[in-house]
Amino acid sequence: MRKGNEDKQNLNVIYIVLDDVGYSSLGCYGSEIETPKIDSLAKNGLRYNNFTVTPLCSPTRACLLTGRNCHSVGVGTVTEIDWGPSYPNKRGRISETAATLAEVLKMNGVATYMVGKWHLVPGHEAVSSGPFENWPLAKGFDRYYGFLLGMTDQFAPDLIYDNHRVPKPNKANYHVSEDLVDKSLEFLTDHISVTPDRPFFLNLAFGATHEPHQVPMEYIEKYEGVYNKGWDQIRQERFKRQKEMGVIPHYTELVEHNPGIKAWDELTMKEKTLFIQFQQTYAGFLTHTDQQIGRLLEFLKSKNILDRTVIVLLSDNGGSQEGDWNGSIHDTAYFNGITEKVNEMFNHIDEIGGQLASSNYPKGWAQVANTPFKFYKQDTFYGGTHVPLIIHCPPIIPDCGSIRSQFYHAIDITPTILDLLNIEEPKIVEGVPQMPLHGISMRHTFTQPDAPSKRKTQYFEMLGHRAIWLDGWVAVTYHQMGVPFNQDQWELYHVNEDFSQKFNLAEKYPEKLKELQMIWWGEAKKYGVLPLDDDLIKKGYDGLQEGRTTFIFYPGMSHLPSTAAPKINLSSYLITVPIFRSDHTAEGVLIAHGNHSSGYTLYIKDNFVFYEYNFIGTFYKIQSSLEVPIGSSTIQFEFNRKGFIQGTGKLYINGQEVGTVYMPRTLPFVLSVEGLDIGLDRLSPVSLNYPEVEFPFSGKIEKAVIEIYGDSFFKKKTRDIITVTINGKTSHY
Repeated sequence: MRKGNEDKQNLNVIYIVLDDVGYSSLGCYGSEIETPKIDSLAKNGLRYNNFTVTPLCSPTRACLLTGRNCHSVGVGTVTEIDWGPSYPNKRGRISETAATLAEVLKMNGVATYMVGKWHLVPGHEAVSSGPFENWPLAKGFDRYYGFLLGMTDQFAPDLIYDNHRVPKPNKANYHVSEDLVDKSLEFLTDHISVTPDRPFFLNLAFGATHEPHQVPMEYIEKYEGVYNKGWDQIRQERFKRQKEMGVIPHYTELVEHNPGIKAWDELTMKEKTLFIQFQQTYAGFLTHTDQQIGRLLEFLKSKNILDRTVIVLLSDNGGSQEGDWNGSIHDTAYFNGITEKVNEMFNHIDEIGGQLASSNYPKGWAQVANTPFKFYKQDTFYGGTHVPLIIHCPPIIPDCGSIRSQFYHAIDITPTILDLLNIEEPKIVEGVPQMPLHGISMRHTFTQPDAPSKRKTQYFEMLGHRAIWLDGWVAVTYHQMGVPFNQDQWELYHVNEDFSQKFNLAEKYPEKLKELQMIWWGEAKKYGVLPLDDDLIKKGYDGLQEGRTTFIFYPGMSHLPSTAAPKINLSSYLITVPIFRSDHTAEGVLIAHGNHSSGYTLYIKDNFVFYEYNFIGTFYKIQSSLEVPIGSSTIQFEFNRKGFIQGTGKLYINGQEVGTVYMPRTLPFVLSVEGLDIGLDRLSPVSLNYPEVEFPFSGKIEKAVIEIYGDSFFKKKTRDIITVTINGKTSHY
């Protein structure tokens, strides 16, 4: 409810959430990348240079929308994997005890719209059959259009409209960023046409610039020659501009190269050429996104509502290391621990940024994105957590274009909005008692440039990486997977004097480090961070599908996300598809799971059955030795796993073996980021051998059955007990 009877303006609110945009990537934060529309927001608002988030997508979004710490609300990491009841801090969805800003505003008469990346639903629930309790409409939004999980193809996205899947619009030169803004304008046009006096909240979350970096070619060509000077010089130039702009303090020193990053001059000419193309694509992708934001701003201005709209623009975390050392054109390579080779990618250099490549830049450019800091997304050093924040609020900010340096966190944004709108946080929502907000309003910074921050401490944790900020000091550790947590080496930085975290003071001030470590453990206990766990290779909890080894799918089923599809990795399995062909022309896809980067497909073409398995661009293929008969028949593919990732695939027609292939490598952990289809291959195709888009089967499919058998690699593991002593009291986790 609204506080008291104060007469406050009915301000509209827009969150614009960018993805994997490092601290220096925007023009107004020192970049050479052109972002004039975002820069105009900064010119007419405030830039914050001491703002932090979690180092990963979903947790930041949970903090932003709830005003609470991510572990407390059940989103301690990305939501694709639900860690199960033993880990209430990593369930892949926002707890019902933490109402979102949309829910609170809706209770107060505000219209609520969500467009773009959600990433706050467990992977096993991102299916068209529900349950829908963790989809946007159940979390306070009146309308929704976008994609549910962490990433999607920019040219062939997996789209949701309200509570159902829809095909992408049949539009020439389609791009999802343009589509998201089209839908935002549609929602807002309906709103202001019919209910112009009712305030609205729009949460617009782009897929950009998360990989795949895909954008029309003219945007890539726009940066021709810009990056020939290499990442070392670009990083130095950004650092210089940042000082001139004042977005970093004048005393800041640039940190050394992150471990493993080569000097640009040490690279081969082939490496340089490839890496330049990756960065040109990223830059073009960001500029393209900026133009879409410009379309939204122009709409607001043309309807005379820009000046009464609070706009908050931020990135969810720092620049991403998920392109690995050499960059990537196959999105599943990183998630399977595979480093793509320069020579192989160089042969596909002209495809980077296009429909046949899931491009991501190498770590050297991610380091540039995070200038002047060290490390990346996922890490709790500032490279992962220190991001741009721009707030546009014309009625209140007296010195537009200025910079604020108070330390704040993503949990502080929603309390600020509630403060601006004079809305009190509810104690009970839908009969459920609510946990208090953890965030603090930043509103005082709008009018008091030099006021101290009201936030005095903030913890960080991501898969064992940990940090704590306390009154200008930071203790932080980089955790190596598998190393006992009590053996992690902590570092200490006085960030009020060492903005970039260059000088480790752990040896000089051991007592200060110990003090901060103990505070971290106290905060971790208070906010539900424990138990710690760094096991990325876990089966997870599959919800309503938990324990299933046999899956029966029927033709007409909507696209099934990979997170909910049968997990055939590191298993033996059998696929059975009974079909009927009325004549010899009946052909098409029977079952397909994956995209151009990886996956498998089983299809009939020219009367023969084909099986293809795409291992990061290497194809294992079978063509049946016999033709598929007219009438009823049963097509089967069987994979027998031998060793860790090896095995043999066999193809059958009516029980007769008609082909075999030895597969020396299969993908161990993630088959594809794109899902499964029956009777056609939606979105991005697994195979380039289809004669038409989607290649729908023109015969009849009775069903498709997948049976998984044999020992599964993904077994539940026990974890070590952690003992923590705080103020003399010992606890075990």
